[in-house]
Amino acid sequence: MATYTADIAWELRDGEDFAKGRYSRGHVISFDGGLIVPASASPHVVGKWAVQEAVDPEEMFVAALSNCHMLTFLHKARLADFVVTAYRDHASGIMEEIAPGRMAVTKVTLTPRIEWDGAGPDAAALAHLHHEAHEECFIANSVKTEVTVT
Repeated sequence: MATYTADIAWELRDGEDFAKGRYSRGHVISFDGGLIVPASASPHVVGKWAVQEAVDPEEMFVAALSNCHMLTFLHKARLADFVVTAYRDHASGIMEEIAPGRMAVTKVTLTPRIEWDGAGPDAAALAHLHHEAHEECFIANSVKTEVTVT
């Protein structure tokens, strides 16, 4: 078993009005390796109170699914004796209302583009590698969001 941590820090700034909702949603996330990431609520959720240059939870969620899929895919490809030289993904997530007043990221689409050293897998073998990666991805196994690879 493993434990993963992240530290979140936010503070009300001078001149902001918490009671009226007029405050920045900007904050920082610190990870155990020392990385500190500027974060915020999504501009789609809180408008001008978001920090445009920061990562929001929905983006991190989509990125976590993409990242986990990629790492698992690379492992599965190696075990199948393929050599991946580059892997790029443009992942996107859709948020929609799932019940009155309740929102969720209901679908994430991964669009990996993979480069191979030598012959890569045929379409069926590639689909199988993606299927295996999805089945073993820790993050995909942790959520109920539909995740597809195109």
